[in-house]
Amino acid sequence: MTREEALESVKANVENANMIKHMLATEAVMRAMARRLGGDEKEWGLAGLLHDIDVELTEGDMNSHGKLGADLAREMGTSENVARAILCHNATLGVPCRSTLEKALYCTDPLTGLITAVALVHPDKKLAGVEVSSVQKRFKSKAFAAGASREQIAQCRECGLELDEFMELGLNAMKGIAGTLGL
Repeated sequence: MTREEALESVKANVENANMIKHMLATEAVMRAMARRLGGDEKEWGLAGLLHDIDVELTEGDMNSHGKLGADLAREMGTSENVARAILCHNATLGVPCRSTLEKALYCTDPLTGLITAVALVHPDKKLAGVEVSSVQKRFKSKAFAAGASREQIAQCRECGLELDEFMELGLNAMKGIAGTLGL
């Protein structure tokens, strides 16, 4: 499956523009993680891009979200590695993350939401002015972007990255596609 085919599938299954931007942000960070950790950049990018492809189809049912996404990914011709990472990213399902790819998607998913929220409270609402220290400060405030699980983000250590290092990698990856994200 090509990236273009994956993006077409995302747009066919997800109407919410902000959700699509989240998926694009996750793709960018996953590609950066692959470069950093020696993973397959294309495969890791596809996992990030497709991880929430079923979010509207499952109507927010967290007991189905990820299962359907993994099945859709398989049907589209992605690797089993990508399908399993999609399955593992939803903690509600209780499927343990084993591979570095799975662990990377698990911690990247909420990080992109946190970074986006930090950008949106920035005076110009742009990523360009956001510093890692701002992300760190907001990370410590549990009430800020409460849906971005701090515990999941902190699992970056399971990939061999310290939290500050992970935040910097994620922020820089998202800054690289800021125009696409509208940030």
